[in-house]
Amino acid sequence: MLHDLWIAITTTMESWHEGKLFIEHVLTINHDTLHMMFGVVIWLALCLVTRRTIASPYPWLWLLALILWNETVDLWNEQWPHPGQQYGEGAKDILVTMAVPTLLMLAGRYVPTLFVRKKAVRTTEDTDSI
Repeated sequence: MLHDLWIAITTTMESWHEGKLFIEHVLTINHDTLHMMFGVVIWLALCLVTRRTIASPYPWLWLLALILWNETVDLWNEQWPHPGQQYGEGAKDILVTMAVPTLLMLAGRYVPTLFVRKKAVRTTEDTDSI
């Protein structure tokens, strides 16, 4: 039973990795840009699915968990000649992917007025010109 579970896990990890490679080669977008774009899209989707605002840490934590799993898959499937380079690339991927969601979450938490439409106030000058 454990052997079957292990086979299922490794097969899933290999399929995930192959799917990522396919997307990276189909799209002619820089690797880091893809990480940034997918990070924001997945984070916003997680906000919708969990019914939380962007100020909530829960969708952010779920995104972090997904990114860590993604980088684990990369470490599992790829063997670089120098482990330091591979670990550095993985760390950079995590930082790039989490940068925009982190900034937006912090802004939503500590400066929520950035995301609220202010009501228009009409002055007498506005009504005189009509």
